[in-house]
Amino acid sequence: MTYSAHIDSFTRDNLPPLAQQPEFLFDLPELQFPERLNCSDPLLDRHVAEGRGARLCIQAPGVRWTYADLQERANRIANVLVRDMELVPGNRVLLRAPNNPMMAACWFAVMKAGAVAVATMPLLRAKELKHVITKARVTHALCDLRLADELKGAAAECAELKHIRYFNDTSAVGLEAAMAKQSTAFSNVDTALTDTCMLAFTSGTTGQPKATMHFHRDVMASCVCWPPHVLRPNADDVFMGTPPLAFTFGLGGLLLFPLSVGASTVLLEQGAPQDLVDAIANYKATVLFTAPTSYRAIAPLAGPLRGSSLRKCVSAGEALPAATRALWKEATGIEMIDGIGATELMHIFISADEAHARPGATGTVVAGYVACVMDDDGKPTALGQVGNLAVKGPTGCRYLADERQANYVKNGWNYTGDAYAMDAEGYFHYHSRTDDMIISAGYNIAGPEVEDALLRHPKVAECGVIGVADEERGQIVKAIVVLRPGNEPTPAMAKELQDFVKQSIAPYKYPRQIEFAGTLPRTETGKLQRFRLRQTNQGESK
Repeated sequence: MTYSAHIDSFTRDNLPPLAQQPEFLFDLPELQFPERLNCSDPLLDRHVAEGRGARLCIQAPGVRWTYADLQERANRIANVLVRDMELVPGNRVLLRAPNNPMMAACWFAVMKAGAVAVATMPLLRAKELKHVITKARVTHALCDLRLADELKGAAAECAELKHIRYFNDTSAVGLEAAMAKQSTAFSNVDTALTDTCMLAFTSGTTGQPKATMHFHRDVMASCVCWPPHVLRPNADDVFMGTPPLAFTFGLGGLLLFPLSVGASTVLLEQGAPQDLVDAIANYKATVLFTAPTSYRAIAPLAGPLRGSSLRKCVSAGEALPAATRALWKEATGIEMIDGIGATELMHIFISADEAHARPGATGTVVAGYVACVMDDDGKPTALGQVGNLAVKGPTGCRYLADERQANYVKNGWNYTGDAYAMDAEGYFHYHSRTDDMIISAGYNIAGPEVEDALLRHPKVAECGVIGVADEERGQIVKAIVVLRPGNEPTPAMAKELQDFVKQSIAPYKYPRQIEFAGTLPRTETGKLQRFRLRQTNQGESK
């Protein structure tokens, strides 16, 4: 039996009942982990122990840390947590910062101390932080000083959060001052592979965020499935990207995956298009992680990236439109690696590498996982038929004390909330979120397909497509469109876009309503919040 190292048993006590958890698969040889596993050992300490401590690990403006540098800082912070902040294994530690080296060091310190990391998006306000702190019963926090105000506002209403230290703080009470008094050595807590090490909150595109629970085993499983079988990085790669470390897409792509192969990563606090293009050149980045929306924004500036150090570009976080894939390849000559992951499953489980990429298809199932398209009765659909995507693998959904567990896991399968179809060659084709399907006059219309058609028009910067109520058709398609600068939002423009869509896809899918807007609502991770568009359009008709 594998014994937990957690003295604070909160996460173990709030796991979903076994009957509500998914079936886990560990068929790959590399998924045979030891019963005692602390993920900071294979990801960080192993490199130093095996003589690679001098290798470059993390870069940022004005910062170049080796693996030994990161280990030293993580050890000092772990000592602060245990000796100064009274942390015991199993306590939850809120982490709050933009993507920077100290955020990475704090994450590893929490792992080393056997605690549970609760990383939060930098833009969260006090009200949202209060929900996270309360839900996760957070007892400790490590926060970038620049983000202190909202945390202080939340902490004032959360009595259980008693221990807070701020970093990137030059004062005598900052984390750095406390670190200076601590040893550079720390003995990692002997955690079980099934001890929870992080709570990842969903990005909240469909309602109240849920806390997903991941074990040390899950962290390592994410490193041995998709990266070596699809991305295939090497120790000389330089990773870079925009997703926050608080988002599992960012945590994997910008910290876990590079360190798993002894590579280096560049952590940037700002990811504006020109800043990212410049940083790729300055740091000679080879692997880029960002969302489709960002690739589309960068593409007009990406000419200098053709023939540069950049060799692999990964897209995830939302569906990749075929138009965006084509735009990026035309600009850079690089075929994107698309993938779908989920906070609930930690990272990507369907993907295709550059050689096997197909426009309009996300890819095939990643090694270690199995996937199926189910009908509403939980039975596999016929090839080409749209249904509910269901997945099993070495990672899976465990919501922290949440009745919505029963909606996500059914008969051992993780239901991701995505509508997909699978073709005869095993490629999965995205249609929509299952709650984004528009049913109009008996036709099923996927909003993202209409969005993709609109995005092909040169005057469209971005768009969101939803269904709105209509007495005659049940629903009609409505598009909210942001035009590129220099174009006027006139009725003539709306008709031009409607005609363009009719010529691009089946005419019945065209947007019968077009509304022009200055911006679209998105999460901090870049996902379009269609539920907000629906909320503001309830009751509208033709």
